[in-house]
Amino acid sequence: MGTGIVIGFASPTRRKPPAMNRQTATPPPASARGTRIALIFALVAERLSAFYEHGQWLTDAQGASLCADWLARTRRSLPQSERKQLSAISDRLARQVAGSLSREAGLYTVHEMMESLDPNHESEVGRALMEECERMLDEDAD
Repeated sequence: MGTGIVIGFASPTRRKPPAMNRQTATPPPASARGTRIALIFALVAERLSAFYEHGQWLTDAQGASLCADWLARTRRSLPQSERKQLSAISDRLARQVAGSLSREAGLYTVHEMMESLDPNHESEVGRALMEECERMLDEDAD
């Protein structure tokens, strides 16, 4: 069984497998702690990707908008204030990561994070960064 990061929303470029059961299941609430941690993780990956590819950081508003888009795909939502909070946390972590790695190591990290969005991908890097996302969420709540 893979230990990849399951965030409940897929990349827009990935195709979904055919549904085995057409019954509509109620998605878990967006207030779930795991969803928040996964959103931070995905935002960190997006922020680092934009930084390494374009030399620019996403704004908190752009991050909050990405959260809303991802959540909408699974019929979930969070208030804008919470999405901005998650966006700000992801910004701090992404800048910490970028500041501590060479460009080559940063590109590798982004690749591993993006791959870790697939639940079938096992990654120590992804696991460690997910734990850091969780720590930062907890720290922000204090």
